[in-house]
Amino acid sequence: MIDEEKEHKKSKVEDAEEVKAVFEVFSKEIPALIKGIIGSVFSEEAGRDMGRAAGAFYKELKESGMPDEIAVKMTENYISVFTSLGDIMTKFGKGEKDSSEIEKEIERRIKKKLAEKGLTEEE
Repeated sequence: MIDEEKEHKKSKVEDAEEVKAVFEVFSKEIPALIKGIIGSVFSEEAGRDMGRAAGAFYKELKESGMPDEIAVKMTENYISVFTSLGDIMTKFGKGEKDSSEIEKEIERRIKKKLAEKGLTEEE
């Protein structure tokens, strides 16, 4: 019975360590991914591509017989999708914590969960 309890506690600690490792990867990889996406959304090339796409969109609307006023409004909405996405990502990127702060927070939460279950890090 005692061996089963020790094995159960050991399993919980291993699970907690695995979760901690996953969060450490997230805390390092996600900020880099967001920065890369923001860079691609706001690059000079992305701006040119968006301009070409908006122009092609507007041209297709006009060629299909859409009135100017509606074609312009639809093109503005089309562009706003891209700029809104960029705004959201920028805000998220600016709100990110320093990765060491994230790691400390993860560690704190894991220790709290272990303490709630009556375990220590050494167990």
